[in-house]
Amino acid sequence: MQRLRRGLTSEGRDELWRRWKCGQSISEIGRALCKPPGSVFTLLASNGGIVPRARKRNSKHLSWVDREDISRGLAAGETMRGIAARLGRNPSTISREISRNGGIARYRAFHADKHAWQEAKRPQCCKLASNGHLRRIVAARLRDDWSPEQVSGWLRQQFSKDDSMQISHETIYRSLFIQARGVLRQELIKHLRSRRTMRRSRHSTTAGQTRGQIIDAVSIRERPADVEDRAVPGHWEGDLISGANNTHIATLVERQTRYTMLVKVKGKDADNVVFAVAREVRKLPKKLRRSLTWDRGTEMAKHKEFSVATNVTVYFCDPQSPWQRGTNENTNRLLRQYFPKGTELSHFSQTELNRVASRLNYRPRKILGFHSPNERYFNLLP
Repeated sequence: MQRLRRGLTSEGRDELWRRWKCGQSISEIGRALCKPPGSVFTLLASNGGIVPRARKRNSKHLSWVDREDISRGLAAGETMRGIAARLGRNPSTISREISRNGGIARYRAFHADKHAWQEAKRPQCCKLASNGHLRRIVAARLRDDWSPEQVSGWLRQQFSKDDSMQISHETIYRSLFIQARGVLRQELIKHLRSRRTMRRSRHSTTAGQTRGQIIDAVSIRERPADVEDRAVPGHWEGDLISGANNTHIATLVERQTRYTMLVKVKGKDADNVVFAVAREVRKLPKKLRRSLTWDRGTEMAKHKEFSVATNVTVYFCDPQSPWQRGTNENTNRLLRQYFPKGTELSHFSQTELNRVASRLNYRPRKILGFHSPNERYFNLLP
């Protein structure tokens, strides 16, 4: 998390949260801020997708102007009671302010105000943390699959005369999604209807987004017959497998030999995926670079750039038709032995991915008469 914070200025983080609140997707925010989607996801997830409250000063607390008056008063030799009377404050307030910031001789308004602002960052204790009885009731109702809004409304009815037993649904959501609070267990999230791990904006929508709408996509139905019957080598199927924290690996499988290549990608966006996959495909012999069949994910939205860079035609499956890339789907299931669900995939280097692909290609396959993909693939090479 600290590494991410160094990568985004405070203005950049404000812009990120503004876009998230407006309903933009993680990929859209990443493109706007020139950051990988995984980095955007990590920052959003750290706060449960809930926009942090804007920091502001309490009007009852000493202001910068008040501290300047205190500093000038001390320099002029005024007593603490005199300064307090002039500012309309209690003398003990002035005394504590001066003693916590170096005493009369060392008090400086700038450092005192900066220290007060830093101390104000400390998280406030929420109602559920301080009221164990209320916390247990809320947790019990959530386990009964009640929504936070239902819990909040029910509490208003049952304890209409007891303010200490009432809580807003927003506070319940915050306690669920912001796990740093340590109030409600994360396991309770699974009882929410959406089962999301982050709170989405009410403005969030897929309208206007290009999901599933690849521009100038060539349908799999236009793919030549010799690709379908696997008569000619060099036709590949591709996809992404997903891991924890929005991390991914691109997988490529040659249809005739079942030879597998794994590609490290920095993010799921089209720029990163197309660049990484094209880089690996260009390493193949020309006769093994004929076509690539992909699903409708927008990570291959820049398929034209990929084709120009590799001279490989890209065909797209019909929506929600994974069986049209059956070889790749089966291979991805085999790869879960090495990359179980929930694995942080960004930790693997390209060298490590090559090693896993080599182990998979070395294994004999029933579909190949118990020959290995390696045997079939390298027999094609000169």
